[in-house]
Amino acid sequence: MSLNNYEDIKLWADNQLPFADKTQVQDIPTLHAVLPAPEKANGAAVIVFPGGSYINLAPHEGKPVAEWLAGAGYTAFVLSYRRGPDYLHPIPMMDARRAIRWVRAHAAEWQLEPAKIGVLGFSAGGHLASTAANHFTQASPSTSDPVDNFSARPDFQILIYPVITMKPGGHENSRINLLGSNPTPDLIELLSNENRITPQTPPAFLFHSTEDLAVDVGNSDSYAAALETAGIPYKYVRGKFGAHGLGLHPYWTAECLMWLQRMVRDMPPQPPV
Repeated sequence: MSLNNYEDIKLWADNQLPFADKTQVQDIPTLHAVLPAPEKANGAAVIVFPGGSYINLAPHEGKPVAEWLAGAGYTAFVLSYRRGPDYLHPIPMMDARRAIRWVRAHAAEWQLEPAKIGVLGFSAGGHLASTAANHFTQASPSTSDPVDNFSARPDFQILIYPVITMKPGGHENSRINLLGSNPTPDLIELLSNENRITPQTPPAFLFHSTEDLAVDVGNSDSYAAALETAGIPYKYVRGKFGAHGLGLHPYWTAECLMWLQRMVRDMPPQPPV
């Protein structure tokens, strides 16, 4: 199997990057693409959000995940999103939305179906993925930026030991690095994604260990319960799977690919919401 790796893709032109106070590598949000072999490509794309408490990007939750997805036929992109302490909410969310829009805007170039573009996030990256899935924005054709002509709604979400809530029981460091040391109650409520699910929330795959001492399994429990109440299709793999931060692991990868294959197969080829 051969994988084609691309140089990092800037999400905005240098003179258009919002909140561009600095110009170091970590201050410029980018996508790194890994393509499947042509004979395996299925037209679907997955944007990967590595974890790292909204302050780092865990290497084992980035490129290796993209290569695993590409090996299964998915065009994969790893998002290097901006993080605390310099970049608080809403900047990571803006980067996630832009990534989804960028991939959708360039779908024809990458031979992708624009209605088969999803997100996969680990830990704090799982919070960002669930934020993208519940705080998305529609197309904005009135703007001068053609990428804004496309919806930021992902068509599916994969959440691996995710942070979900900003309330007690979530993950304190992720909350501080995203919302600052003294966020308002309204901001905490807004970014507690177990309470943001609507009928437009995309289908979800969740994985979480009951032995996770860093990000409590209650995060995924509450999200799964909210999906159930809203009638959103989901698959939840839950059990004694060891400590936090497993990355790729047979505990979840095979079931995830089976779920994802069904999702992509059954998605109608129509514009996203």
